Amino acid sequence: MTWASIDLNADLGEGFGRWRLTDDEELLSVVTSANVACGFHAGDAATMRRVCERAAERGVRVGAQVSYRDLAGFGRRAMDVPSAELAAEVAYQIGALEVFARAAGTRVAYVKPHGALYNRVVHDMEQAGAVVEGVLLADDRLPVLGLPGSRLLEAADKAGLPVVTEAFADRAYTDEGTLVPRGTDGAVITEPDAVVERSLGLARFGTVTSHGGQQIAVRARSLCLHGDTPGAVGLAREVRARLEESGVRVEAFA
Repeated sequence: MTWASIDLNADLGEGFGRWRLTDDEELLSVVTSANVACGFHAGDAATMRRVCERAAERGVRVGAQVSYRDLAGFGRRAMDVPSAELAAEVAYQIGALEVFARAAGTRVAYVKPHGALYNRVVHDMEQAGAVVEGVLLADDRLPVLGLPGSRLLEAADKAGLPVVTEAFADRAYTDEGTLVPRGTDGAVITEPDAVVERSLGLARFGTVTSHGGQQIAVRARSLCLHGDTPGAVGLAREVRARLEESGVRVEAFA
């Protein structure tokens, strides 16, 4: 299955105090959904408020990017968090962002885990269930964005939450359709032409070439463009332009 339209999402608000990582202003002019850091791996109250306001002005959907409590490690370190604690922390992050979203005249439209939590809930049903419990505590109608075939989407579907599949144009895939771990040679793809061509293949045909050279199916409704890659804004604009030129509508899923 391929899509006549696709959502473009990016991780935004990943600053803290005076430190900035992503060009939120420019990326919000390109993407249709913004995964906003909720203070656990990055982000602070002022940043969350500002991104929500800018997203609302541009008609970009606001998503809560929840993570393990790991500011020092940017949410990319493996952690063992008890299920009840993780569920409460997921709900807490969504609730915090919802305050700023509503003040800006919009709302939290979906939830996406970040970093180590995202990768953990691909395989770990207990942690996936805790994330879903946290989403249900916050709002039992929120869509959950995640990797096709993940335990997270399985648990969300069983709980009656809408599920949305996601693909990554700038991350390498294993032959099994999971992401090659960061730190592995070639795990992050930075060559612009390669990212654009992979975006087109994912959006139009639901396929991508794996790290091992296999053509694999990755059927996704949303395409993630990382905001912390070199030349992220220009690359995002090129991806969107090429998608639209090829006849793929770029529009939010939520």
